[in-house]
Amino acid sequence: MSAIKHMVAEVLHHQSAEQIKETVAQEKHFIAQYADPDHHPLPPDQIHQHPRNQELGGSSRGLSVNDFILVKTLGTGTFARVWLVKVRNPAPEDADKVFALKVLRKVEVIKLKQVDHVNHERSVLADVAGHPFITTLITSFSDHDSLYMLLDYCPGGEVFSYLRKAKRFDENTARFYAAEIVLILEYLHETEGVAYRDMKPENLLLDADGHIKLVDFGFAKRLGNRETYTLCGTPEYLAPEVIQSKGHTTAVDWWALGILIYEFLTGYPPFWNQNPIEIYKQIVSKPVQFPEQPVISPEAKDIICAFCTVDRSHRLGNISGGAARVKEHPFFRGVRWDEVYYRKYRGPIIPPLRHKADSNCFDDYPDEKSGRDPYTHELEKKWEGYFKDF
Repeated sequence: MSAIKHMVAEVLHHQSAEQIKETVAQEKHFIAQYADPDHHPLPPDQIHQHPRNQELGGSSRGLSVNDFILVKTLGTGTFARVWLVKVRNPAPEDADKVFALKVLRKVEVIKLKQVDHVNHERSVLADVAGHPFITTLITSFSDHDSLYMLLDYCPGGEVFSYLRKAKRFDENTARFYAAEIVLILEYLHETEGVAYRDMKPENLLLDADGHIKLVDFGFAKRLGNRETYTLCGTPEYLAPEVIQSKGHTTAVDWWALGILIYEFLTGYPPFWNQNPIEIYKQIVSKPVQFPEQPVISPEAKDIICAFCTVDRSHRLGNISGGAARVKEHPFFRGVRWDEVYYRKYRGPIIPPLRHKADSNCFDDYPDEKSGRDPYTHELEKKWEGYFKDF
């Protein structure tokens, strides 16, 4: 347990029941303001400084999972489950507010060797909290068995779902989403020095107004000017340098954006095979090829090829000028970048929502299996220190 957490635990231990109740009530009031926030986005260089974001992403002083009502599972992974939740016993004005609660089982995190990834995710999300197109980590906490991250709720569901229904997007729709992603990558790379490393339609959610929210930062890593060698990501979206274990940088995200735009416009990625090894071979040796139908504009083809350049020293986004060069590309001609950042227009797809807590844009998931492996005293003794930041 960190020194700060130890102090907090000591304070809570010596507080009366009434004082603990007051501490939790204050935290509930704090988190309520981040449910469906109507805040005007802050300029990127002011996100950290503004008073409203000062406590975002911090570790909770008194919250537990019992302070929330688990409404519905929104998604599951190998070691995590995301719930739609409401605050239990909220202030009357906060009664209809909802959140997403990501629950990570410590035993599974350890077993799957995801301890570093989980800590990177919490740390990076805390640092980028407040960006208009990135999911907001409001607070985190833990108990004996699990780690928890409380996030803003994006009721529109995955962009992936809309793409599958539509078969493909027209260029204006693809450009709208791509422009918001460019601003995300500009902020992650040039302000925070972070590589995201898992760009794909499943990790892009829509908010109530149809804007992008990037989620799942499990592979995100703070690089600065260094390289990293971990093989991670989704096969169809991996950059060649990741496959070749040459060491990779934030340039991998620009490659993935090229793949993403291609998939937006055609309905499928440019490199695909049932065998991942075959996908890797294609990525490393085969140029992007475009179908005759649907017709893709020369500007769209050009930006896809400029992103999907095997030699990253010539890859758009990674060359001199960075994201500024991306914004100047003819594919984005006419885009007013300030208006994009400040969300001046609603998205091209508006989720069919009936109320704030509507979850109809998410699939149904089976209940958790019983009989999970326990987080034993031996595991706790060895690993608990690794979870101190929660």
